[in-house]
This record gives sequence, C-alpha cells and structure tokens, in this order.
Amino acid sequence: MDADHGTEHGTEHGTEQELDQGAAAESRYEGPVRYRRSQVPSTTTDQRLLDSRGPHDWVHTDPWRVLRIQAEFVEGFGQLAELGTAVAVFGSARTKPDEPSYAQAEELGRALVEAGFAVVTGGGPGAMEAANRGASQAGGVSVGLGIELPFEDGLNDWVDLGINFRYFFVRKTMFVKYAQGFVVLPGGLGTLDELFEALTLVQTRKVTEFPIVLVGTEYWRGLVDWMRATQLAAGKISEADLDMMVLTDDVDEAVRIMVAAREEGQRR
Repeated sequence: MDADHGTEHGTEHGTEQELDQGAAAESRYEGPVRYRRSQVPSTTTDQRLLDSRGPHDWVHTDPWRVLRIQAEFVEGFGQLAELGTAVAVFGSARTKPDEPSYAQAEELGRALVEAGFAVVTGGGPGAMEAANRGASQAGGVSVGLGIELPFEDGLNDWVDLGINFRYFFVRKTMFVKYAQGFVVLPGGLGTLDELFEALTLVQTRKVTEFPIVLVGTEYWRGLVDWMRATQLAAGKISEADLDMMVLTDDVDEAVRIMVAAREEGQRR
C-alpha cells in the first residue's frame, strides 16, 4: 500500500511539475513586464545583456533613450542646484552686434548681475551672447543651456557655466526650474516657443510668481495687440492672461520687476 501510495504521489508530483513547466513556457515576467503565450521571449534579459554578438542598433531604441534622458536631467539638476536666484534671458540668435537690441541685451545681463541674479540664456549667439557677455563682464554667473542643433556651433564664448542638451524638453525644464523669471528680447520662433510655454505654465499654475517681461515695445506691441483684439475678444484668453506680461523698453524696469518678485518670494 505504501509503495502504491508512493507511486501515486510520484505520478501526481510529476504531473504538477509538467504543468508548472508548461505554465512557465506560456508566461514570464521580465521586471514589471508580463509576457504570455506567443510573446514570451526565447532568451532572458541577462542573457541578452551578456551576449556581445548581434547588431548594435539597440543603442538607438526608445528604452535606451530613456536612460539618456535621465542622464540629462541628472546632469542638469546636479550642475544647477546651487545656482542661486537667476533670471533667464531669451532673444534671437540672429541679432547682430551692431543692432540696438544687442547692446540692450548686454546692458540687461550686466544689470541683472548687479541686482544679485545669475543670468541664464540658451547659450547661443546674438542676443543670448550679449546677455552672457554683460553678465560675465560684470563678474556674475553667466550660464548657457545649449541645445544640439544642426546650424549652431555650440555655446558662445561668454558662457562661464555651460550645459549642452540633446533634448528640448529637458532643457526647457531647466529654464523653468532654475530661473525665477523670464526677460524676453526680440526674437524668432524659438523665443516665441519659450515665451508661450512660460505663459501657459503660469496660466495653468504649474509655476507661481513667475514674472515675464517683454523688452522692446515696438517689436512686441503687435503680438500683444493681436492677442487682445483677437484672442481676448473671442473669449479664448482672459484679461488676467494678458496681465502676465509686462512690456517695456527700460532695462532698469525689467530688473526692478525681477527684484520685486524675488523679494515677494522671500517673504512667503
């Protein structure tokens, strides 16, 4: 009877093993991902990691890009965490040194440093170079957050702390996280991109107490007038949305607005 019982138990045990093996073939977890039936890989993650054979196009796949994106965030946060109060200055890369707005950007960079701010730009030529130049010559912190572009040669020579990014959205995060306000000089599509992203973040309260100053009333007046006459009139924006921007030709006024916002933030 014991022998029969043992045989019966062994048969049952063998049957359970076979079922387990069959289930394992039809289902597998790789980290948090579950594969079933035809989707179960024929190799394990460790096996693929340690196997040096085969194509190398994996470095261009989306999971690998996630690691690159993560690395850019870590690098940016690490370099800028102790920056202190800063103001981002935006403007056209096409601004020439003999244009009035170049001199104005240089004056702005200098004035912001004298008011105790670090100056952060996109690190390129034109108005960005001018603002970095003013900040550096004034003995302040001149930061350039560059972006990989096919038609620019990298950071300008007046950037004292520079980071070059692959991804626009990582770079934009750094501007908003480490700048306490934006000053926007005459610029093109990239400048408009930064301006309207900042306006959207303030409007949706993703950021708070974030002053936005447009320097150059002749340049920017048409845009603001269109927003008022078209968007506001059609009920697409509110008066409060327009109030998020201040237009001026006065560098000192732009700096005063940034100082007032800093002091207000310190009181909270």
